[in-house]
Amino acid sequence: MTLRAGVIGCGNRGRRHAAGYLAADQVELVACAEPKEENRLAFCEQFHVSRAYTDYREMLAKEKLDIVSICTWTGQHREMIEEAARSGVRAIHSEKPMATNWGDAKALYQACQERGVAITFCHQRRFEASFVKAKQLLDAGAIGDLYRMEAGCDNMFDWGTHWFDMFFFFNNEEPAEWVIAQIDVAKRKEVFAAPVDTGGVSWVRFRNGVEGLLATGSAMMGGARIRLLGSEGIIEIMGSDGAPVRIRRRGAGEWEPVALDAGVPNAQATVASVLDLLDALKTGREPLLSGRKALQATELIFATYESSRRRGQVRLPLDVDDSALIAMLDTGMIGPKA
Repeated sequence: MTLRAGVIGCGNRGRRHAAGYLAADQVELVACAEPKEENRLAFCEQFHVSRAYTDYREMLAKEKLDIVSICTWTGQHREMIEEAARSGVRAIHSEKPMATNWGDAKALYQACQERGVAITFCHQRRFEASFVKAKQLLDAGAIGDLYRMEAGCDNMFDWGTHWFDMFFFFNNEEPAEWVIAQIDVAKRKEVFAAPVDTGGVSWVRFRNGVEGLLATGSAMMGGARIRLLGSEGIIEIMGSDGAPVRIRRRGAGEWEPVALDAGVPNAQATVASVLDLLDALKTGREPLLSGRKALQATELIFATYESSRRRGQVRLPLDVDDSALIAMLDTGMIGPKA
């Protein structure tokens, strides 16, 4: 049976999702929805899509889709995902982050659960060669027992969702117990219309005792994207020497570069995410980028904000539904000083 697919949002990320559907067997990309005419027409020409809509609701009502990608700004996700779930699709593949507050993230996931809709979020780093290879080394005991993960990126929300997801990936989805954190907004900054921090630190303790440290803004962890510290050595992903993956074993004075012989290149990771979801639909297994896993990373984002608001440790599960970052900005508790 051929599955009918549609894409909501025809920008760069929508085109990446579309490439995944074109690479799949027994899938037809039949329609798209995009209010901007320029993006809509370019998408239709590139992917040979004959039916295009300015209103995604009209597309969902008319096209009887099996799967839909939602590639829009984060604040639109809840409404669009709930509408798609109600329309009768079998699966939804959405861009990250999940939502602009914790309550919306839980609600959109629950809406899919209640209707038996598979929901995934594009934390595509789980397919990229450097991260897959680092996980293989870790699982093989190359650095002994993992005790800490460190990462650096621009902000806790748009980029942080990837690195929090990677913490769970490397730590075998072990649940997090608590977060203690501090964030700063030295100037107002938005990503896809959502406010983000300009610097911060989030310290996470997982149930198995492993800890994670995410630093944002100018604190970039010595140039490494992610560092895994074990009892017998260290693995770095994109270290300061530019190597995709490198390892320094206990007692060794030099870093060893590691050949990438697993996973896919960065440019193909989103395609791989689409193909994985389609295979999961066929086999009945949980997709690698399931909404359940995305919730784990998303909770750490909003627990980080909440810890900054409380100025103390936040034990999980998180017991507030708003975004403490947005609330603090609205009240002037955080933000640029006059």
